[in-house]
Amino acid sequence: MLALKKAGGKKQEAERSPRKVKDFESSDCFQTRRSPLTHASRSTWGDPKTALAPLKKGGKEILKAPLFKGGWGDLQKLGWLTRGLKIRPRYFMSSTRLSASVACVLLLLTTACSQGETKSAQSINANSAVAASNNISTLRIGYVGSSEPTGSLGWAKKKGILERELQKLGFKNITFARFPNGPDLNEALVAGQLDVGSLGDTPAIVLKARGQETRLLRISQFNTTAWLVAKKNGARSLPELKGQKIATQKGSYMHRYLLGLLAEAKIDKDVKVVHLMTTEAKAALERGDVAAYATSSDMGPFLKSQGFPVIDSSANHKGLSGTSLVVATESFLAKQPDFPQKFNAILTEAAKDLKANSEKYYQYHAQITKYPVDIIKVSLPLKQISEEPLPAEGVKLLEGTKNFLVSQGLAKSDFKLTDWVVNKQQR
Repeated sequence: MLALKKAGGKKQEAERSPRKVKDFESSDCFQTRRSPLTHASRSTWGDPKTALAPLKKGGKEILKAPLFKGGWGDLQKLGWLTRGLKIRPRYFMSSTRLSASVACVLLLLTTACSQGETKSAQSINANSAVAASNNISTLRIGYVGSSEPTGSLGWAKKKGILERELQKLGFKNITFARFPNGPDLNEALVAGQLDVGSLGDTPAIVLKARGQETRLLRISQFNTTAWLVAKKNGARSLPELKGQKIATQKGSYMHRYLLGLLAEAKIDKDVKVVHLMTTEAKAALERGDVAAYATSSDMGPFLKSQGFPVIDSSANHKGLSGTSLVVATESFLAKQPDFPQKFNAILTEAAKDLKANSEKYYQYHAQITKYPVDIIKVSLPLKQISEEPLPAEGVKLLEGTKNFLVSQGLAKSDFKLTDWVVNKQQR
């Protein structure tokens, strides 16, 4: 096995320092996008033909991998670049979490990518693209969030329900890939690296509106609250934010909430909205880099407990809360027509079980997200987790989100939700 080369020196140390908040165009932030691994013009973002790109050395292709934002920067920071792989990115992303699939592909250049002792893997292995076309026994699931999935999907995985029931469908292997946000997961779907994705409503809708062949399997959670939290000793109301900088994680349900809130308050042209990952939000607020941050259901109450004032939450506005969805690619469903019905049955069983064992579930959720249990209980009333594939309240919220994204030009085209939903006989 080749030795792994640690990154060091003052130059690398400087590159690890917190990066400045970066401005972005609101129309860009909802797109499937490429990573800093390779340069691409804005016109190519989200194009399935450019979602995968080879890296070459001396005219010879040495790596072909899904391009997830932050992969190279995190590899450099962790010292995982090998001696033989010296191609460097144009810049480093210091804070986005390592994309599991990129790490595994690069490590395959020096060693085997192990799935551990269980049949489930925590990353997409390098042969998953081949498995998709030649071996239907592998199911590849992507999700947005912490080290493990949460909600009904995470509980089904933890309790063994998922593996047990999917084995009955002939799936011998289940791989999981974690993504920092929805646009990154979209990129993997476009690239053919995933079969199923669990993500927020906004990126899922945007991907469908761009003509990508996905089908909606389930609304797994609805009425998810977004929060607008201000820096300490800063603004205490929306009008006080005029002329200031507000951050959020682009392409997320929190971003959709923020845009809707600013439009509703008629100050959307009086503030600057910038992109900032959730992992950087607290530090940015403490430094005063931004006046406020639109954040997620669990981080909002946590920041409040840390003394950051809450200006607003989506619970105060009809139609601005989020939904979490499960989608699948049409190419996968064509090979597995019975999958939607069976998969939904699994998640329904898991949803009922976690509600029946609420204290155990809250402990699990807190352990995964690293938030205190009392924060999780505030941020996640279990009634938000759906026991049925398409709860009426969730569908209504989803329709409103779609209409807003289309009206703002953030979703490329309109479509009917009924056309997106998997066929009734498959549910």
